[in-house]
Amino acid sequence: MRAVPDSLDPEVVRRVDARLDAVVRDERVAIPLAVESGSQAWGFPSPDSDYDCRFLYVRSRADYLDPWPARDVVETPLDAVLDVNGWDLLKAVRLMVRGNATVTEWLRSRIVYRGDDGFRAEMLRLAEQVVNRDDMRRHYLHVALAQGRRHGAGDDGALVAGAGAAGPRLKTFFYVLRPAAALRWLRVHDGAVAPPIDLLRLLEESAAPGVVVRAAADLVARKAVTREAGTGTVPGVLARFVEDELDRARTAVGTARNGVAADGVAGKRAAARETAAEAFRGLVDRYAPDVTRRPAPTV
Repeated sequence: MRAVPDSLDPEVVRRVDARLDAVVRDERVAIPLAVESGSQAWGFPSPDSDYDCRFLYVRSRADYLDPWPARDVVETPLDAVLDVNGWDLLKAVRLMVRGNATVTEWLRSRIVYRGDDGFRAEMLRLAEQVVNRDDMRRHYLHVALAQGRRHGAGDDGALVAGAGAAGPRLKTFFYVLRPAAALRWLRVHDGAVAPPIDLLRLLEESAAPGVVVRAAADLVARKAVTREAGTGTVPGVLARFVEDELDRARTAVGTARNGVAADGVAGKRAAARETAAEAFRGLVDRYAPDVTRRPAPTV
């Protein structure tokens, strides 16, 4: 499985492939999925946007039985163009159960450097079984509020369109807008747990008002010709859209927290962990590399 659009720089893509090959060789792992995550995949790149490759890897069966396990993250050198790192399948499954939306976003990326269709499909099925939508809503709300504070919003998430003499950084506002759009998508798609990663697709699939979609598309077009540090005026309709979705999410999170008994939550989490553990073992059986154990750590 590979889906790399012509808009990506072929030389950079070759460098990404080389780094993935090196990870497989040096770490002695399998990489059943490697995707683009970041502004390139989120649908609002700038001319000087970097490349954010994220991958899931599987170690050998013996490694998962090692009493001195390796780190659950593999990082390659960061430079001005490339940011390539990945998570162990074990870390990904654990975070998925906790409602961290990062893994499901990687699974929904439409820019795929390499991957196995069966692996992605099984991980998405697992998400449907174990992800708690209230946890995922809290995840996106936290991300939006944290980015909003960077944008200049108060603790309540209120945004001021065009704040500052030169206006806010467009990149920072997009980092608020996208999780707000994901919150709307979750609100509209009852029971679903894997929103699209692309901003405009999020808005279209969540039946956002046409004026919001058009304003977002115009802002995307403006960012496409603006450097990453570029500033600009945020349309009021988008600032109001964000504030409304964050308000709705805060209410939903509060209602969920107050309306569910603690023992009920604990029971659901225990069942989700059991389901995830079984799926993890099956994925390791199918995707673990057939290699000898890695060298023992120096003590």
